[in-house]
Amino acid sequence: MEAFLTSAALVALAEIGDKTQLLSFVLAARLRKPWAIIAGIFVATLLNHALAGSVGAWVADIIPSSWLPWIIALVFVAFGIWTLKPDTLDDDEAPSEPHPAGVFVTTTIAFFVAEMGDKTQLATVALAARFDSLAWVVIGTTVGMMIANVPAVLVGEGLAKRLPLKKIRWIAAGVFVLTGLVTLAAAGSLGL
Repeated sequence: MEAFLTSAALVALAEIGDKTQLLSFVLAARLRKPWAIIAGIFVATLLNHALAGSVGAWVADIIPSSWLPWIIALVFVAFGIWTLKPDTLDDDEAPSEPHPAGVFVTTTIAFFVAEMGDKTQLATVALAARFDSLAWVVIGTTVGMMIANVPAVLVGEGLAKRLPLKKIRWIAAGVFVLTGLVTLAAAGSLGL
């Protein structure tokens, strides 16, 4: 349960103001099919984070167990710093017209590609390496993405203008750093 809750909370916070959340706003405004967009975000996130989580589990298997907590802790601290930098979305990163197969396919492709190398995808790699529970990490990160993106699609950009994005970024950064410190503390208590 810790893997699920930590993953959901970290990703939900990190996603606020993230490039993929900005993409959600743009897709909602341009394509105007909220349920197809939400379904596309869900499928893209699940696939992307299953891939990322698998990489994290693989990394955890190949890195010596004495090094892993230190590496993961540093990665979480780096994510904390990265979170403080606001993301942007270029106009060419969001489709202006739906794919011939429809809004769901357009969203799935655009969101999957936008999530590649994004901090929430890389956080999923680190979370899967941190926790020995791939399924719960992927479910948690997917739920976190949906918590942040469903309101973005349904309520729109007006919601973003009302949110204290700077405060949320600082909170997310703090949670990432705290997760890094907890990872180190847990490693110390395990005698690693």
